[in-house]
Amino acid sequence: MAYIAPSILNSDFRYLGKTIEMLNRSDADWIHVDVMDGVFVPNISFGFPILKALKEDSEKPLDVHLMIQNPGNYIDTFKAFGADRLTVHYEACTHIHRVIQQINKAGMKAGVALNPGTPIYLLDDLLHSIDQVLLMSVNPGFGGQEFLPNTLKKTAQMSERIAEARRPILTVIDGGVDESNCQELVQAGAHVLVAGSFVFQSSDPLLSISALKKKSTHSLGYLS
Repeated sequence: MAYIAPSILNSDFRYLGKTIEMLNRSDADWIHVDVMDGVFVPNISFGFPILKALKEDSEKPLDVHLMIQNPGNYIDTFKAFGADRLTVHYEACTHIHRVIQQINKAGMKAGVALNPGTPIYLLDDLLHSIDQVLLMSVNPGFGGQEFLPNTLKKTAQMSERIAEARRPILTVIDGGVDESNCQELVQAGAHVLVAGSFVFQSSDPLLSISALKKKSTHSLGYLS
């Protein structure tokens, strides 16, 4: 089965503690944390104090997605405040390989994200040093957007490149994921599904997470 990573960006921040308690009891595998700076994307989310609080309560890995400029300035701080997996945007890094080295040295799993308009071949020289690729299936910055169908094609293409690299790199899909597209995404090669609105705007988030998990079967051995 694919990994499910609910994005707390879409949760009710008034009850963040209760949200983490719910996710601890859920079938979710990771907790996805979107960090936005209002520069790289036209929105601001939350920073280090919130991340630290999440780490103290979470029983599941924190998958932190940086939508910020100059992420290399903050790698060690994100590690210190609780990130287990850290993804940076290719478009935000002048020296992307150096940033990946920083993440690896800090002891976190390293990921690189691509915006919808960014071609996947740009990652070819990085596949030897990363643990996951995050494909944005909406334009970054806001939750609740509609899934971009071209993501299925990019996911399949990414799957082929990962197979050629012969490394257990995870393909993460972020944006507009729900029950209507999760199976197609997994069949195309997705390993991790980030779900925000589908989970937190439902009447029963626990049930929504379970439904997504059950529909997202996967055959790759290193996910078993």
